Amino acid sequence: MTPDHFLPNTLGRPGFSADREPVLTVRPGTGETIGFETTDAVYAELDQHHDLERLRAPINPVTGPVFVEGAEPGDTLAATIHDIELTTHGWSVSLPGSGALQHVMPEGVFARRCPIEGGVVHVTDRHAFPVRPMIGCIGVAPASGEHSTIMPAYPEGGNMDVTEARPGSTVYLPVRVPGALLSIGDVHALMAEGESSFVAIEAQGTAIVSVDLVRGGPELRAPRIETADEWLFVGLGDPVQESVRRGYEDAFAFLVGTHGFTAEDAYAVLSAVGDSKLGGPTGSGDPHPLHPFAAVGAVTLHRVPKAVLPGG
Repeated sequence: MTPDHFLPNTLGRPGFSADREPVLTVRPGTGETIGFETTDAVYAELDQHHDLERLRAPINPVTGPVFVEGAEPGDTLAATIHDIELTTHGWSVSLPGSGALQHVMPEGVFARRCPIEGGVVHVTDRHAFPVRPMIGCIGVAPASGEHSTIMPAYPEGGNMDVTEARPGSTVYLPVRVPGALLSIGDVHALMAEGESSFVAIEAQGTAIVSVDLVRGGPELRAPRIETADEWLFVGLGDPVQESVRRGYEDAFAFLVGTHGFTAEDAYAVLSAVGDSKLGGPTGSGDPHPLHPFAAVGAVTLHRVPKAVLPGG
């Protein structure tokens, strides 16, 4: 798929900030597509040097930002993912002090180049799986300061690492500054839910996206994702139970406030079919500065099937 606008990965930088000059301005709702090219340069360096101290490429740079005409604080940006085009390979990596299994992995940096051929990624010599490309890091600028593109995840998005940020989905983000300033990075060729290693099959790719606006409230307090069959509400909080509670609250408010459910009906429906799960491992609180890969809190996801909604 050829996008109407192409942003090369040379425009990628770590962090989300309102101080960044936009690299493109688009009008919402036109259907114009934007290709955000991402990079895997840091993983190639890890494969070459096996040494974090020798890295020169940034981790998780995001390409952008894109200024969306008419977007104002209080609006919601809707970013629809049409396609994610991959290159010839991805990377499996283990970093010291990161991931759920850091206590059982050998010391040092592990990096493996995983060929991608015919829509299949070769993870080992014996194991090949169909690609399921997704965007790990998608977000808009905060009202002040700078947000990390590694961790934590934020109400404005960021490195959420959720598998549902894939072609066919729309990611909804709360606008904090005029123009929203959308940036995208960290494409994965394949990632299991939860991403136990903290670095799944990372890959260079181009995410092809169009944007629209939902003007006015209610103002989102966390990202939402719409697929063909479901709405997913991102929970952010520390400890994990706080993240779960906040995600449930947003799903409940969606049913009651937006779709006219009674409180009792919403509670019953969520308990019956509102599945929840852990999202990516990037956390939702600032990590300890001495352990930059250790997530604090959790990203959780809470599903509402569209079939339960009026007209569904």
